[in-house]
Amino acid sequence: MTVNDGRMYLFTKRLIDIVGALCGIILLSFLFVIIAILIKLDDPKGPVFFSQKRVGLNGKEFKMYKFRSMVFNAEEKLKDLLKYNDVSGAMFKMKDDPRITKVGKFIRKTSVDELPQLFNVLKGDMSLVGPRPPLPREVVEYTEYDNQRLLVTPGCTGLWQVSGRSNIGFKEMVELDLMYIRNRTTFFDLKLIVKTVLVIFGSKDAY
Repeated sequence: MTVNDGRMYLFTKRLIDIVGALCGIILLSFLFVIIAILIKLDDPKGPVFFSQKRVGLNGKEFKMYKFRSMVFNAEEKLKDLLKYNDVSGAMFKMKDDPRITKVGKFIRKTSVDELPQLFNVLKGDMSLVGPRPPLPREVVEYTEYDNQRLLVTPGCTGLWQVSGRSNIGFKEMVELDLMYIRNRTTFFDLKLIVKTVLVIFGSKDAY
C-alpha cells in the first residue's frame, strides 16, 4: 500500500503535533484539574490517570494515557464481559459497560477522557491524526491486511473517530483507517482536526 511519507509532510505533521499538543495542554489545563477532582470524588480508590499498553508505528508498543473512566479494577473484570462484545472483530466495545463510573460516562461521551493523549503526542508515540492505537490482544488477531493500520503513527483522532466511532464495526474501522493512510496530507489532517473539535462535545456515538 502507498503511504505518504514525504519529508516535508512528515516535518509539517510533527510540527502541527507539537504546537497543537502544547496549546491544548495549556488552554485546557483548568479542565484537567476539574476532571481530576471529579474522578477522585467519584471513585477515590483508583488513580486519576489510566495508562494502557498500546501498539503503535510498526508494531512498537507504548503506554497510552487517558483519564480513568472505569472502576480501579476494570481490567480484572474484563474477562467476564468479553462475551457481551457489541462489535465484531479484534476490538471490544460494550454499550452499557458496568465498569464505567458516573464521571466516566460523561468524560467518555464528550471524549474528554482522551485529552491526556496530548502528552503521548508530545512524546512522539502518537500524532494528533492517525489510526486508533490498538491493544496488543487485538493485534494478535490481526490479518496481514489489518496490519497495514500499523504503517503510520497512531492518532488521537481520525476518520473512524469522526465517522461514527462505536457505531462502526472493526472491518469498517480498518477500511476508514486505510483510506486515511492512502490519502493523508497536511490539509486532510487539518480538516480532521477541525471536524473533531466541532463534533467532540456533541458526540452521541462514544461509549
